[in-house]
Amino acid sequence: MSEKCVLVGQSGGPTAAINASLAGVIAAARSLGVRVTGMRYGIQGFLAGRTVNLDEAVPDSRSLALLKQTPASWLGSCRFKLPKAADDESVYQDLFRRFDEAGADCVLYIGGNDSMDTIAKLGDYGQAIGSKIRFIGIPKTIDNDLVGTDHTPGFGSAARLVATSTAELALDADVYDLKSVTFVEIMGRDAGWLAASSALANPDLVLLPEVPLVEDVLMERLAKLLAEKNTVMVGVSEGVRTPEGKLYCELAAPGAGVDEFGHLATLSGTGRYLASVTKERLGCKTRAVEFSTLQRCAGQVVSRTDLDEAYMIGGTSTRAALDGETVKMCALERVADDPYEVHTKLIDVLSVANQVRHVPMEWISEDGMGLTEEFLRYVRPLVGEMPEQLPPLP
Repeated sequence: MSEKCVLVGQSGGPTAAINASLAGVIAAARSLGVRVTGMRYGIQGFLAGRTVNLDEAVPDSRSLALLKQTPASWLGSCRFKLPKAADDESVYQDLFRRFDEAGADCVLYIGGNDSMDTIAKLGDYGQAIGSKIRFIGIPKTIDNDLVGTDHTPGFGSAARLVATSTAELALDADVYDLKSVTFVEIMGRDAGWLAASSALANPDLVLLPEVPLVEDVLMERLAKLLAEKNTVMVGVSEGVRTPEGKLYCELAAPGAGVDEFGHLATLSGTGRYLASVTKERLGCKTRAVEFSTLQRCAGQVVSRTDLDEAYMIGGTSTRAALDGETVKMCALERVADDPYEVHTKLIDVLSVANQVRHVPMEWISEDGMGLTEEFLRYVRPLVGEMPEQLPPLP
């Protein structure tokens, strides 16, 4: 084992594939004879001196294989916003002292948008002080909203859960001979990628943050659908907004407050609010179903493509950092849909941090309440084959 060391952490919300990326980091480092140290609870835990020797914690191929298929963040996570170095340099001085004490040659951080912001700030500061430590961001988010990459590890598995569960809920909702509307609330604060994936289950409507929702228009659509059929299914993103930009979940639970990054602390409630309005105005049975944290940690319907790509991107990031690359994020570039093929590439992490990649408007139906075939072609390879079911009886 060489004296070189890879320091790796996980941050933000967990996914079913984030540990596959960690396994890829460990496997790549081990193949190169480099030791691996893990941050416990991300940068925040590292600042408190919390680390773990991953060569001891994951000692063999069996434990590495188990790690790859274990959902949630095995190292522990945090939501910690690094200040700008110009505002508080002491945090950076402390971090870089600790990096040196750990013997870190490179720092890898597995996370979403806010985590890429952390890597960008650390890399920028490191270059400013002439540090030789390299910093690479490894993408992870069920929201699929990072720019510069075709998709993000974690999204495919979450989308598979959303699509399969929505299909099953539709069967359940249709067992009684009565009029009903079911709102399936799906995660997605700023971008509707995950809610859009419910289109694989062929719901009647899909409501996204990209398209402002007018209550009266929705009620008119629902009334028309109920005149034609008993059961109406609606996939709805928790981040759906009014034309004035107000989140519907804020109407359901005002005064929820914000987190360290300025994001609304509690986003749930959109489905409950719309179900209540529908019941009051249309007089039918309504239900609001929230998949909640299952979307980001459920391993029972994990996408194998997702796990394999997460593992690949962890290994690629490790080799790139040890080869001298820094202030980069490892991204996925799609080569073909059928047969599906992707390559990895390195992009400037500064171009990723604090940006949001929205569902393209050309992939959203003209009425703003559905997805096009082009979107379905995009998402199918990431989710994998959906379970086959008999169509409903006439």
